[in-house]
Amino acid sequence: MSTSVIILAAGKGTRMRSSLPKVLQPLAGRPLLGHVIETAKKLNAKNIITIFGHGGDLVQQAFAQENVQWVEQAEQLGTGHAVKVTLPVLPADGVSLILSGDVPCISQATLEKLLAVSRETGIGLVTLTLPDATGYGRIVRENNNIQAIVEHKDASDAQRQIKEINTGIYCVSNAKLHQWLPKLSNNNAQGEYYLTDIVAMAIADGLEVASVEPERAFEVEGVNDRIQLAALEREFQAYQAKLLMQQGVHIIDPGRFDLRGTLTAGQDVRIDINVIFEGDCELGNHVEIGAGCVIKNTKIASGTKVQPYSIFDNAVVGEDTQIGPFARLRPGAKLANEVHIGNFVEVKNTSIGLGSKANHFTYLGDAEVGAGSNIGAGTITCNYDGANKFKTVIGDSAFIGSNSSLVAPVTIGNGATVGAGSTITRDVAENSLAVERSKQFAKENYQRPQKIKK
Repeated sequence: MSTSVIILAAGKGTRMRSSLPKVLQPLAGRPLLGHVIETAKKLNAKNIITIFGHGGDLVQQAFAQENVQWVEQAEQLGTGHAVKVTLPVLPADGVSLILSGDVPCISQATLEKLLAVSRETGIGLVTLTLPDATGYGRIVRENNNIQAIVEHKDASDAQRQIKEINTGIYCVSNAKLHQWLPKLSNNNAQGEYYLTDIVAMAIADGLEVASVEPERAFEVEGVNDRIQLAALEREFQAYQAKLLMQQGVHIIDPGRFDLRGTLTAGQDVRIDINVIFEGDCELGNHVEIGAGCVIKNTKIASGTKVQPYSIFDNAVVGEDTQIGPFARLRPGAKLANEVHIGNFVEVKNTSIGLGSKANHFTYLGDAEVGAGSNIGAGTITCNYDGANKFKTVIGDSAFIGSNSSLVAPVTIGNGATVGAGSTITRDVAENSLAVERSKQFAKENYQRPQKIKK
């Protein structure tokens, strides 16, 4: 039986007080709707139908690369009306999961459980039991069987004592959706077409309404304002940290850890406080990441130690390297094993060979550094002439003195030495010394200018 996914994403989100549509607000570095679409893809859904409204152009642009079918809800007349507008494109057979674009953390496992129980009955939903259910639609049961869902504003005093709530996540036979949705009424306190009314229709048709509960409560938490968004962010991050720690990663403080993408980690990895991972990252065995680092789309091999407040972006780092503090590896940085990159060193589009060092205040851009070379403090590869980029090549076992400027294109040969304070504009031969600086002179009995006292 084929599965469709219907995602409700037409709400204005006025409480976010943002020009950005609510479903585009970020959670763990990804738009809320992006999380839901990603989960839908894992279910191998035949089609993903997303209902848009407010800010629809922005929403569609954000997911232009996704295989999503878009349906507009021009007027927001309730959840039932939202699903109803999908009927012209909804298959007549199979089942549909009905999800919300602002409930981003629903898991694949919970939805698979819902699919399993709903295929037997024709309709099912995800419920949750809360200590305080104020504001939520209540699940009304008789002999443990679901009889109705009553919205809070329409509930009696007795019904408001019920703790089991509707999460707004359903699985329904497509044939029944085609049958029930045209019959919805807006005769209620809100004057809206409630999707919840299909439960009463199911009961009237003699169907049993199945239900499942999520493994984790935050899976079904929705986002309506920035306070809820921040709270869900911390819950989601705590869960990600828990999974990593269960795999053996040593996270110093899970409350100060952020993963905005994916992280694969080996054994005995140690991550200090306030580290942020973005995109796809990989850490080998015994890697240590110091406090305050930002690691984006980067692979770091085993045994490497990263000192605090270093920033990596699309870099590849070899084994047993020493980096930081306050180092920056930009896109195209490729470090071999046993490399040392020290404080306030920036590396961009540059490969650095085995055991080479750049320990202080250096910029290496569009360069190739061989093995065993030493780059002195304050060295700059002058790679840009205002219009074009050029390459600097530094061979094996070269020594670049402090405060040197290497004006590309230029090659420093194997074993060559560049004297401190030099501006090198021509190639330096292997095992030679190059010094380029003005001659020092001295003026005896020099009188420095003096301030005139008024």
